[in-house]
Amino acid sequence: MREVKLAAFRRLPTEIIVSSLRPGEPGSLKSRPDGTIFDGHHRLAILLERGENIDALPREIIRKDT
Repeated sequence: MREVKLAAFRRLPTEIIVSSLRPGEPGSLKSRPDGTIFDGHHRLAILLERGENIDALPREIIRKDT
């Protein structure tokens, strides 16, 4: 399944992948304050392959319920 998703994302332009990760989008990049990623793993992998700086991408921070 992972390879199928990666292959599909590889066909997309970088700009489309980056915009799909923006906060407010249905599949936005979500992480914990410690950097743990919840959503966006496959798209981040493709961006890394393309040499993009994924650390600079905006993300939704999800805090644990206390």
